[in-house]
Amino acid sequence: MSDDAPTLLDRLSLNQQTLRQWSLPELADGCARAGVRGVGLWRAPVQEYGVAAAARLVRDAGLRVTSLCRGGFFTALDPGERAAALDDNRAAVDEAAALGTDTLVLVSGGLPAGSRDLPGARERVADALGELGPYAAERGVRLAVEPLHPMYAADRCVVSTLAQALDLAERFPAEQVGVVVDTYHLWWDDTVGAQIGRAGGTGKDNGSRIAAFQLADWVTPLPAGVLLGRGQLGDGVVDLRWFRQRADAAGYRGPVEVEIFHPALWARDGTEVLAEIVDRFLTHVG
Repeated sequence: MSDDAPTLLDRLSLNQQTLRQWSLPELADGCARAGVRGVGLWRAPVQEYGVAAAARLVRDAGLRVTSLCRGGFFTALDPGERAAALDDNRAAVDEAAALGTDTLVLVSGGLPAGSRDLPGARERVADALGELGPYAAERGVRLAVEPLHPMYAADRCVVSTLAQALDLAERFPAEQVGVVVDTYHLWWDDTVGAQIGRAGGTGKDNGSRIAAFQLADWVTPLPAGVLLGRGQLGDGVVDLRWFRQRADAAGYRGPVEVEIFHPALWARDGTEVLAEIVDRFLTHVG
């Protein structure tokens, strides 16, 4: 454990989907009891609970919302579908602002049915960022483009590398559009260290582009459908501490959010899982 572990622990945030067996009140109470000061929330359970009520619940527990997931899905060719996606993302920005978070995580969307045009799909993502960026910035929210592992490129996210995400983000002011550094999605890329450095302060306004930093490990074999295969910290092959050190070296001092989707964790007692996450965080990230 490094000497700065107590400070680092103050930055720990728990993404809601990591303990999806918990209700929102259970999440707020459990994190407060465990000394975890941040939570990353998801739109569907927040909408079900009520956005204003969720904001009050988290605030009263002494926590802050570090991110809201998710917006995006910008790649449709049909004008009506595109307009609906933009409207939904404006609603997501409003929800993020009401929750008090400055980060809306975006999953860009996959290829439309029958399309093989990855560059065209990425341009439609850029068009959407251009429309939504000013709206978000006016409300104190930054759009955070998350690159997903290439295995998701066809159906979920045409942005696969941090370089691709930065190429999109850097077209716009840093206060409007940033990027997500997620260890699960980026660990395999031998350029990622340089790209994290690039994200720390480049572009036309020289502003930092790192809007969120998320952790999960890579374990194999991946399950069918691959979505629910993120590993507990320390169970896989990702050098989590290396990622944290690169982000720190790039000047990032924001939340470090643990986002793991795995049925084995959801089947366990939430308090036990959270205690394990804190221990693994200090062991493998600090």
